[in-house]
Amino acid sequence: MAGRAAEPEVIWARPERTGRGPKPAYSRADIAAAAVRIADAEGLDAVSMRRVAAELGCGTMSLYNYVPRKEDLHELMVDAVSGEHELWEPSGDWRADMVRVGRQTRALMHRHPWLPRLMSPVHGFSPNALRYLEHCLACLDPLDMTYGMKMQLIGMLNGVVTTYVANELATAERTRSLPWSQEQEHAVRAAYLGSQVASGAYPRMAAAFAEDPGPIDLEAVFELALARVLDAFGPKHT
Repeated sequence: MAGRAAEPEVIWARPERTGRGPKPAYSRADIAAAAVRIADAEGLDAVSMRRVAAELGCGTMSLYNYVPRKEDLHELMVDAVSGEHELWEPSGDWRADMVRVGRQTRALMHRHPWLPRLMSPVHGFSPNALRYLEHCLACLDPLDMTYGMKMQLIGMLNGVVTTYVANELATAERTRSLPWSQEQEHAVRAAYLGSQVASGAYPRMAAAFAEDPGPIDLEAVFELALARVLDAFGPKHT
């Protein structure tokens, strides 16, 4: 691949464009925006150097002067959408602020359904990601804990949100591919599960369903998941 480095490097430490020639026609922001548009419309697998070059109206090989590797292109994409995070003045209630962070991150991933696939600590130190991380740490200023523990909290919260949204997206994708509605499938599966539980072979599950027969409130489950993570770091103020 043209321009591929033999050693690891950080794209943010590189100049915007390498090589000689006229003033660059595009910026990294232009390239990232084009890649994000393609991914939003067609999915991450549709993003290639060739497709992005076509979107910009330039030659594929010339794009490597700006972005040496496809991995760098992915990093630009993650940084671009990370800039959509709202950074507010911390309220002084660290739990409320981190719940807000979790909800906002979930919404961001639904706007860009390809994002959970690219979530990685490797992409966590781009300019917009660093601003987001600094904001989270500012929200956690009232929490009497080391910065190492605060970083763990942020990482765990992001991990829970990423996993939850990935499951939501996978379920939605599966539902779209089926010839029947989600409600029809739920009804059939619920009837089968009810017959199995009623057989007496699963007494503990029968007791569990007797306590809470459902249906499951997925919004409440998400809020509970956030709360459980935060409970590990400090109690809720009453």
